[in-house]
Order: sequence, then structure tokens, then C-alpha cells
Amino acid sequence: MKNLYIIIFILSIVIQQASAYNLNNRDKSKEERKENNSLHSVTNQIVPEMFNFASYQFEYALKCVDEALENRTKDDQVTPRTINRDGTLKLVGPRDWCSGFFPGSLWLMYQYTKDSKWAKQAEKFSELIEIEQFDETSHDLGFKMYNSFGNGLKLTNNPHYRNVVIQSAKTLAKRFNAKIGSIRSWDWNRQVWEYPVIIDNMMNLELLFEATRLTGDSAFYNIAVTHADTTLKNHFRDDYSSFHVVDYDTITGKVRLKQTFQGYSDPSAWARGQAWALYSFIMSYRYTLTPQYLKQSEGIAHFIFSHPNLPSDLIPYWDFDDPRIPNVPRDVSSASIIASALYELSEYSDKNKNQYIAWADQILMNLIEHYRAEPGTTQGFLLLHSTGHLPGNSEIDVPINYADYYFLEALLRKQNLTDNKIYDL
Repeated sequence: MKNLYIIIFILSIVIQQASAYNLNNRDKSKEERKENNSLHSVTNQIVPEMFNFASYQFEYALKCVDEALENRTKDDQVTPRTINRDGTLKLVGPRDWCSGFFPGSLWLMYQYTKDSKWAKQAEKFSELIEIEQFDETSHDLGFKMYNSFGNGLKLTNNPHYRNVVIQSAKTLAKRFNAKIGSIRSWDWNRQVWEYPVIIDNMMNLELLFEATRLTGDSAFYNIAVTHADTTLKNHFRDDYSSFHVVDYDTITGKVRLKQTFQGYSDPSAWARGQAWALYSFIMSYRYTLTPQYLKQSEGIAHFIFSHPNLPSDLIPYWDFDDPRIPNVPRDVSSASIIASALYELSEYSDKNKNQYIAWADQILMNLIEHYRAEPGTTQGFLLLHSTGHLPGNSEIDVPINYADYYFLEALLRKQNLTDNKIYDL
């Protein structure tokens, strides 16, 4: 059966490459549109198969987590993040920025399968990090609390989850500085930075947008928009690539430094940073319908897919500008984020809709064919070959929970592509 799907994938890629066109090309002919629709039907057949695979893997993952919990060295290690160098499962505590992705993935499993066993597990692992709704030291409350409790709220309408989401937004809002116009990222490395803001921080704005939708209080919305506008102004280069870190003067509010922390160099394009930028600005457009956010998203997509160092399978190297390419690690997590973002971006772009879908489809098919774990291996993770922090010699060429989360989200968005909108707000 797996060989059959591999054949289907290969045929699909051939069809896709024959029908894909450049951003500035004219509309597709009737024959090309028919061919593109055929491509969609092929990949849609894969979605159920991939969720069957994910069900098997997560059943195994839950067993691995139970075993790791029995052998943990700290009581606050509650959720899986990645695999250690010795092959054992790495658990992290609620304060870890990745603590929400595993419960979030379980909620996505419930969303697709409607099987209550996944809701039960998602509830369990969400509750283990619930204390984070009060964590004023973290800018990652969106990653932690919205991916877990936010997804839970959408799927169950549990009033307690609503309260947790709102409280989390209130906590995150405390990190906003009106003079600078941004939410502060890290509190450490103060000998170098006064007020660092990382591109990743854009992803946490969804929590604030949702808080306004839930409460009617525009304060959350206004903070999110101000942060997005400041990021738009200061984080990007003329080619739409993004710096990783922008540091601000706390007195004047002006930019002090533009740097990287996880990328190859200050002027380089760290792959996951570009993925966060693409995803977050189209998400911000969803809530605001601000034309500049859509333009920025399309510019970022063009940067990524026109870059000479993007491999033919569309799975990025960890940094687009590492001079050692091709002898450097890939980053599957970036690919998953990009694919999910492209499906949403396609909903707002009449001109480039088919191209964005074609790129996302190709990414998904290549992830499935070449970067997927074997069933019953790798502690239950779905995808291999992500890169967390190469300059820090941490999490290089390993499975990581956020790669799996955005892979599942991309599959769900692909499945729902025939709806009027991926999101119905």
C-alpha cells in the first residue's frame, strides 16, 4: 500500500510541475485548471491516510510519554518536545515555549477524527500547562496557550477554556510597550539587548486577536495591530526577507540593533524566521483585512520560492544564506509552517491562488514521501529532519513537536480547501 502511495506522489509531482506557473503568468487555461483540480483530488486522498498514520504514531507517542514520565528527573517535565541525542524522549515543562504544541496536535487529531479519545488526551495535556496563563515572563503565550486551549475552545466551546484564553491574552498584553510599539520578547541577554523583539513573536498575536473577538475589548486588537505594524516597518529588508531580532532603545523607542540569534548571520535569512513571517502576516490579514499585511505575505512567499538556495523539493535548508549549502541540515519545521501558511494565503489571492496551492501540495507530498518517520519509531513523532537552533548546537536534524503540529494543520487546511474559507470568523 505504501508503495502505491509513493507512485501516486511521484505522479502528482510530475503533474504539479507541469501545471505550476510563475507569479506573473496569465490565468490558467481550461485544460490546466482541469489538471490542477486532478492534482487536488490526488492529494486529498492522502489526507485520511496521513491521519491514520498520525493516529498510530500518537498512540505510540502516548506510551513513550508515559514511560518517560516514570523516569523523569524533574516533576515539571510534562510534555514531549523532541528527541535527545541518545534517542530518548525529551520532556519539557509548562514554561518551555514548545509546551503547547503536543496538546495542540492532539486537539487537531480530535478535529479531524471526531474520536473522543483524542479530546480526552488533549484535555489532559492542556491542563498540565494551564498555569502558563499567568506567566508574565513569556512572550510565547500564543504558542503555549492558544495552540492548546484555543484549539480546545474552538472544538468544545468549553467556558473554562474561554477564560484561560482571555487570561492568557491579558498576561501577554502586559509585555507591550507603547513607546516602542511592540511586545517584548526575551528578558535575558540584557548586556546586549535593551528591548529585543523577534520575528517569531508575530505568531502570538493570534491570541490577542481572538481575545478581542471573545470579549469585544479592542485593547487586545490594538496591541496586536501596533505590534504587526512596528514589525512591518523595522524587521524586513527590501527583498521581503526578515531579520530575526530587532532591539529597541527603551527611552527613544528607536531601533538599536538588527541581528540574528538562531540564524547563520545578522544579514542572512533564517528559514524558520521567514516561515514565521509568512504565516503570521497572513494570519494578521485574516483578522484585520489590512492590505499591507496581504502584500507583505505575498512578498515573503515570492522571496522564499524565488530564492536560488531553495531546494527542488521545497524543503528549506536551515538558513537560506549558509555558504556551506548544500552540506547543511534541512529544516522540516519551516516547510510545515510554510505549507500551512500557503493554504491560507491561497484563500485571499485570486491571482496567485493556484500557485500557492501547488507549492503547498508539493511540500506536503515531499514531507510525506521523504521526511516522514517510520510507524512505531522516533518516540511517536511524525516528521524527521528539523533544525531547532544550529548555532547553539541544539536540536539539529531531529523530530520536533512544532513541525508535527503545523504538518497536521496543513493537512486539515488541505482537506478544507473546498470550503469558502479555511476560517469562518
